[in-house]
Amino acid sequence: MKRQLATRELTSEGPRRAVPEKTPRRSVTINLAESPLAWLHARGHLPERLFDAGEHLRADYERAQLSPSVTMRWDPVRAKSTGPDRGLSPSEKQIAARARFDGAMAAAGKGLEDILWRVVCACESLPDAEKSLGWPVRSGKLVLRIALERVADFYRIR
Repeated sequence: MKRQLATRELTSEGPRRAVPEKTPRRSVTINLAESPLAWLHARGHLPERLFDAGEHLRADYERAQLSPSVTMRWDPVRAKSTGPDRGLSPSEKQIAARARFDGAMAAAGKGLEDILWRVVCACESLPDAEKSLGWPVRSGKLVLRIALERVADFYRIR
């Protein structure tokens, strides 16, 4: 993943999104390309097991090519031939990834799949996901952990 570093003003609520007009008292350099899941893991909010579960889910999401596209994709499907998909054609690998993704989301359960998709697959920040779902502040981290526990059990990550 290519790093995209930016300097932001550091406030009591965390890094401010907008670039400050005047020189900030305190600033922090952040990586804009870092996923919210990686951010939580790097700061000790997610154990390795839950981070791996989220990465497996995102990998299946990307292999299944479920993300929205603006135009037709002309690039060939590139998929590694390791893991459970060994010996399958590219179309079969995509179908298998879709089945695993759907199974993992079903294992997370109704109500938990919203925060899981927003943070892990859409890379939406936790505060933004909480706000769009109408949840109280700082409740998303707990709910995300519960969802990732269930996904880790689905993928049999120990």
